[in-house]
Amino acid sequence: MFYNNKSLDRALQILGAFNAEQPNFTLAELSEAVHVPKVTVLRLCSTLLHHDFLAYNKETKKYALGLKLFELGSIVFASFSLRRIAAPYLINLQTKLGKTVFLGILQEGELVYIDKKENPLDPIRFGSQIGTRRPPFLGMLGNTLMAYLSDEKVAELLKRHPLTALTKKTITNERRFKERLGRIRLQGYYVDEGEAIEGVTGVAAPIRDSSKEVVAAVGVGFVSSSETRTDVERIIRETQKTAALISKAVGYIDDRTDRNLHLSARRG
Repeated sequence: MFYNNKSLDRALQILGAFNAEQPNFTLAELSEAVHVPKVTVLRLCSTLLHHDFLAYNKETKKYALGLKLFELGSIVFASFSLRRIAAPYLINLQTKLGKTVFLGILQEGELVYIDKKENPLDPIRFGSQIGTRRPPFLGMLGNTLMAYLSDEKVAELLKRHPLTALTKKTITNERRFKERLGRIRLQGYYVDEGEAIEGVTGVAAPIRDSSKEVVAAVGVGFVSSSETRTDVERIIRETQKTAALISKAVGYIDDRTDRNLHLSARRG
């Protein structure tokens, strides 16, 4: 069902009026471009200015798109770029394991799935689709991503999204949850055993970029009863390997590898 908010619709029309050919507008030009009275355009532009969606030059008396749109566009571009780079590695991991593979990021305090590769022959289907938003602590991806945040950021997210029991195994105690985040950082991966979905296990590992910061996580989901402990250990290895390959592809250089290369060069 579509609900039309007239003010929001007009504000979006104003933003949509800007383009490469005409990046600046006076109030009168904007009013004419969107066919809305100047007094209404002025009111809407004031709100857009307040939130940095528009900028205003007092000398030329013209409006331009604001920095907030650049920030949001950068997030979208980064997500698309990461997804494009990661895609062949995700496909390879899915083909090798025959399981459903996910790629997720934290965006505006929420877990967002930006890619998903499924086995077409697998009767089990996971509900999370590309673009789906979930609480930041959810499952294999959420735990992995939160593990690399500062203590302050973790506290902030948990205040906004209190831990909620999804199954009988879900940890809802903040102290225990934070202790687990520390263990994830130490081991470099996380295994969710039925905490997000009963009877389903998830394995995830972090992806770093050139800044060495964790920017995403790759995960594999499967029915718990379908795999032995040895199988799970193999899935952990393959997931970590894939995360490392994607990290390298987006510019991450492992300091340990870098030091080894320098040592080899000096010995040579």
